Amino acid sequence: MAHKTIEELDLIAKKELEKIQGKELTNKDRMAIPQMEMPSREPKERSRQMSEVALGYTEAQAVVEASRCLQCKNMPCIAGCPVGVKIPQFIAKIAEKDFKGAVDTIKETSLLPAICGRVCPQEKQCQGQCTVGKVFKSAEKAVSIGRLERFVADWERENNKVTMPEIAKKTGKKVAVIGAGPAGLTVAADCARAGHQVTVFEAFHKAGGVMMYGIPEFRLPKAIVQNEIDNLKKMGVEFDFNFLVGRTNTLDQLLEEKNFDAAFVGTGAGLPKFMKIPGENLIGVFSANEYLTRANLMKGYDKEHAATPIYDAKHVVVCGAGNVAMDAARMAFRLGAEEVDIVYRRTRAEMPARLEEIAHAEEEGVNFRFLENPVEVLGNEEGKVCGVKVLSYELGEPDASGRRSPVPIPGSEHEIPCDAMIVALGNGSNPLLVKTTPGLNQDSKGHISVDEKQLTSKAKVWAGGDIVLGAATVILAMGEGRKAASAINEYLAK
Repeated sequence: MAHKTIEELDLIAKKELEKIQGKELTNKDRMAIPQMEMPSREPKERSRQMSEVALGYTEAQAVVEASRCLQCKNMPCIAGCPVGVKIPQFIAKIAEKDFKGAVDTIKETSLLPAICGRVCPQEKQCQGQCTVGKVFKSAEKAVSIGRLERFVADWERENNKVTMPEIAKKTGKKVAVIGAGPAGLTVAADCARAGHQVTVFEAFHKAGGVMMYGIPEFRLPKAIVQNEIDNLKKMGVEFDFNFLVGRTNTLDQLLEEKNFDAAFVGTGAGLPKFMKIPGENLIGVFSANEYLTRANLMKGYDKEHAATPIYDAKHVVVCGAGNVAMDAARMAFRLGAEEVDIVYRRTRAEMPARLEEIAHAEEEGVNFRFLENPVEVLGNEEGKVCGVKVLSYELGEPDASGRRSPVPIPGSEHEIPCDAMIVALGNGSNPLLVKTTPGLNQDSKGHISVDEKQLTSKAKVWAGGDIVLGAATVILAMGEGRKAASAINEYLAK
């Protein structure tokens, strides 16, 4: 399919807008409106650039797409949203061209619409429940809720229409937030709104968590994340960077010596998982975590200005098939790779990555090798990666998650020449905080244990996000943050 420019897509939208403007639309009319395609940069050019790939809807596209919403009375899309955004209401405002009203409606429950509109897996959440998608029997054909959310958030920022939330009278209570990722930032905002003094303790030198160090610039511009952090500072939230709780101070020291009245732990899941196969210690094997952190947070791609060393590789193999694997594979091209393979032991149908991310990766030239899995990393006499030995698989019966289990084919070993391998198989929880905090319980997987209000086994300490859920999504972490903040505010009001 030929790549359409933003001008071409805007013209299509304007013609559709002419058909529906001033007309009282029936559900049949709405179902006949074509879905608006997201404008994006040309694939071959963008694969070597860090600029954002998706360009966002034009105003005409947003109004047309919003007009596809059936405004269902039972609002199934809201049930699919982890933070309960009033989706039909904000979409109705877009259809009326009340863009400020739309973003204000979103911000009643979600504080990061410009971010969530870009990185949330909407097809598995709100759009997965959309009636339009169900009629077409495809979540891809649902109303593009995430793209509409992104549009109004960007419109608000670009038109200098951002308004700060109301802050309650100061309570004199202090809240410590450990970790400046999506969960921590959500707690910080909600507790600051309630009038508490909030300090966020962050191990890195910048706030944002996975939004800053994990998700690449070409998918989530860092200026957008920084803008949200700056808004928190305007609300009075303080940030203490390069502060590793468990080393710089323990959690108990924060509560007892620094007199914090409550604490929230949102340290994420930053401990990379490896394959435990021979050769993983060779030069040129990276966890996706390290690879993306070097490129994103430490700006390794900016070779003229950043001192961050980047491993020069021409043929990169990425193991995994989630969003992080797509990010790593696409980043490899931007760091100079000429060939990138994704190796996955199942098929395309089982890939957990978002369909849009898979499509973008494929457009940019990433090669997918299905039904294969590495069994050994091969090295040369210098101790550097020179290839990966893989085994072929076939799919057997479904496993506990419902996905068909991969079954190895004996004697099918073969080699893929390469000079770097990136392991993108997920992350576990860093055990430091639990080990240095007596009375803070965790489960068998190292996740902090919480009750229905996110309260931990330790008094005055709540937790949420990936440190509780395991590696999840930005919006799920935010949902946990909202629950925790509500419980903290309730506790401090006693």
